[in-house]
Amino acid sequence: MENATTNSSCEEEQKQDEHASAPQTQEAGGWRSVYYIIGNESFEKLASMSLISNLTMYLLTRYNLSAIFVVNVVQIWNGSSNVASIIGAFISDTYLGRFRTLLFGSIASLLGILIMTLTAGIHQLRPANCTNRPHCQWPQPWQLGILFFALAMLSVGAGGIRPCNIAFGADQFDTKTEKGRAQLESFFNWWYFTFTIALVIALTGVVYIQTNVSWTLGFAIPTLCLAFSIAIFLIGRHTYIRKKPQGSVFSDMAKVITAACRKCKLKTSDRTRYYDPAPSELDHNNVSLVRTDRFKFLEKAAIISDPSELNQQLKPKNVWRLCSLQQVEELKCLLGILPVWVTGICCFIVMDQQNTFGVLQVIQTNRSIGKHFKVPPGWMNLVSMVALSIWIYIYECIYIRVTKKINKKATRLSMSLRIRIGILLSILCMLVAAIVEQKRRDSALRAKSFASPMSFAVLLPQFALSGLNEAFAAVSIMEFFTTEMPESMRTVAGAVFFLSLSVANYLGSLIVNIVHKATSHGGRNSWLGGHDLNDNKLDYYYYLIAALGVLNFFYFNFFASHFLSKKPSNDTKKVQPKNSILNQQNEEPPQEKVFDITIDPR
Repeated sequence: MENATTNSSCEEEQKQDEHASAPQTQEAGGWRSVYYIIGNESFEKLASMSLISNLTMYLLTRYNLSAIFVVNVVQIWNGSSNVASIIGAFISDTYLGRFRTLLFGSIASLLGILIMTLTAGIHQLRPANCTNRPHCQWPQPWQLGILFFALAMLSVGAGGIRPCNIAFGADQFDTKTEKGRAQLESFFNWWYFTFTIALVIALTGVVYIQTNVSWTLGFAIPTLCLAFSIAIFLIGRHTYIRKKPQGSVFSDMAKVITAACRKCKLKTSDRTRYYDPAPSELDHNNVSLVRTDRFKFLEKAAIISDPSELNQQLKPKNVWRLCSLQQVEELKCLLGILPVWVTGICCFIVMDQQNTFGVLQVIQTNRSIGKHFKVPPGWMNLVSMVALSIWIYIYECIYIRVTKKINKKATRLSMSLRIRIGILLSILCMLVAAIVEQKRRDSALRAKSFASPMSFAVLLPQFALSGLNEAFAAVSIMEFFTTEMPESMRTVAGAVFFLSLSVANYLGSLIVNIVHKATSHGGRNSWLGGHDLNDNKLDYYYYLIAALGVLNFFYFNFFASHFLSKKPSNDTKKVQPKNSILNQQNEEPPQEKVFDITIDPR
């Protein structure tokens, strides 16, 4: 009976998938489906951001961890979540599809945040509360194990949710029509609007409850929100368009690299034949890329070294030995964005400092407003978001309108200029943070107290500069990734962006540990570490990050910026190379083709 039920369920699911891959009808997709998706996304973001924004404070106050240990945990966890996003994108595109990947990711996140709630509510799962910071009880290994398992499940959940949520919503519209494209643009606006609302609620109401009322209640609220988001998502399951997995571009790139290495001794000539498939053999978006002259080595993967590499249908017998020019150009697009990708990593390292050390600075300032209210440290992230939002409003609603009136057309700041401004803002952010930290520490030492008598307001400029850095650099770099990639590789663009965030997290953690070990040599007080920033030299560390920003500025100006102006034209119109095998298939049979391959004797 159980097997029969399972088979019936599988058949029903297969029918749904077959229906989902069919042309859109009024019964599936459209705004009816998107309402459920946006509802699911809003409650999921409310839950996840409630935890992310206040995790540093929770680990410090409830697990009695040192500052450097907390920074390592937060940055490695963020980095792992971003790496998991790339893995999730591959699994979604190759095996599960976006619906199942989203569902499994949400369930994993629910399990993770439920365990976090239990650690807050059951005092045996964490060390005893501490009031004397330098002499706090360290958590037991098994207590840290439960904490890390919860964070790991949250990373797994992020890997399933982040790369699929927007893409699954976009799947509900037919972008081949003008109406569908307009609906898709409206969907992005509403998605960002609801995301912002959820973020504001998470950073104000929920963070306040966690800090000033109860951590148990503060974690229980996002747990219920995440459970509610899964319920909303499942309620709308019969309305979704579920596209079948089409295969991952990442596996195609691995095939190109493997095939190019196998044929590394081949030299191309004017008579060399390349495998270039017909439009009907292209991906589900039916987009073909124009052949470019960069990274010529990779084109060896598409060389037909022997007629026997093709079958009777003129398709490769071994896809790990012969790839199409389409696959080669996709890899070229990815390699072409790497120099700018490196620039983004350095900018993201600055943003990470405010989520970790910036919050630690807030903790050791006077956070009182009046006699009965203290500002939760997690609220400071609102400053960055407000600064970003204000600039976007000024740029989109004032600057562009004014330039349109003056120049009779909308004039936008170039992508290169915006990235340069973002890098300079990242340097300025670190310099301001260093100066403020020196004054904060000096005032705390004079007062002989853990918290400085200086107001938390002195930290507002550095958080605002971090938000502006994101508005100029991060947004521009994401725009560059999206516009550089063809439409069929938009998922790859998002994955590469998440990877840059991940590398920034890991690299930031590595720098912190190197600085800690180097400056604590010989029994000296480290620049970083311990429970009290007053015993450290955090301002010196900020100056070091500013110096890295200066190097990043020179790197971008003299190297990476050139790749912004050398973007190849990716046209949807098919452009066949003159020596393509398919150009001649109507002129002569495959066995009579001439293959001129020069072997490199070296």
